[in-house]
Amino acid sequence: MNRNRELPNASFVRGALPISCVMCQQGAKMVLLVTGKCAHDCWYCPLSLEKKGRDVTYADELLVKSDEDVIFEAKAIGARGTGITGGDPLLVADRTAHYIRLLKDEFGARHNIHIYTATPDAEKIGKLADAGLNEIRFHPHPDTWISPDPEYGNAIRAALDCGLRAGIEIPAIPDHVDHMRYLARTMYDAGAEFINLNELEFSESNWQQLMEKGFEVRDDVTSAVLGSEEAALRLVEELENDMIIHYCSSSFKDATQLRNRLMRRAKNTATGLEIITDEATFLKGVVETDEPEKFVRELRRKFAIPAGLIRHDVRKSRVEIAAWVLEELASEISGVKYLVWEYPTADRLEVERQPL
Repeated sequence: MNRNRELPNASFVRGALPISCVMCQQGAKMVLLVTGKCAHDCWYCPLSLEKKGRDVTYADELLVKSDEDVIFEAKAIGARGTGITGGDPLLVADRTAHYIRLLKDEFGARHNIHIYTATPDAEKIGKLADAGLNEIRFHPHPDTWISPDPEYGNAIRAALDCGLRAGIEIPAIPDHVDHMRYLARTMYDAGAEFINLNELEFSESNWQQLMEKGFEVRDDVTSAVLGSEEAALRLVEELENDMIIHYCSSSFKDATQLRNRLMRRAKNTATGLEIITDEATFLKGVVETDEPEKFVRELRRKFAIPAGLIRHDVRKSRVEIAAWVLEELASEISGVKYLVWEYPTADRLEVERQPL
């Protein structure tokens, strides 16, 4: 019997873990959101409000304004592959094909690319396969799971005929086990090679809808929905043993996948004034003053601070300085002083600050 193999943070897999998931676990996959637009309106969609329904492109947390932005972010995390998502990438199939070619041309054929889509369009799938796509994951609307649309079976067969690895990816919904079972078996019969189950979780954009449907948060340290993991385990028990099933918990996405990607980016982008913490954040000193550029010149001259340990952060209009330097000189420096911990992402999200 094919048994479940435990993965970090309560995730598990039965069968061989898809290569795209292996790379995600390593933090080695860039997330390329090619558009926030989607033809469906899934009530559980967790996409952020700044992206949902908007025709924007993001490479991880970096708003893409040019092809160079995509290549920069991929290099920043040392990406071995890319997961293209949305919205729905097939709504902008030409744009998606362009980015696939861009990444393959820059990083070579071994750069593994998979996409998520709710669009069972064989012609568009062929176009992406020709561009170099490696894997496709279909996400049918939940209203169709109990009576799966035959077009998805046709799309899976079309993808396989193009040489793609093909499967389905859906959230594990506590009161939808029967629906998920029907969908999984129908898609498996059509040739789907795997089913990925994501733990259902609350987000800023879906909170109201989940509450209205009676779902609850599992505990006070997570955004996961109570009963989602149990639904995934029950589904695995009811499905055939030769079906590859991967359950990805919300804590896995945060504590393993995201942390590993952040650590890769931190190591590739850290400057001399940033300390990389065990939590994959940057630790640095910050001084807020009215004239930061002038302040940097004065500090360098007065204390002989090397150029690589202090800078004027134009974007945030502040002075950044190595934490150990600021702690040593704090009593001799004017202005508002603090230590800051921030993610090494393009948006440099601050997670903590400590006044000095």
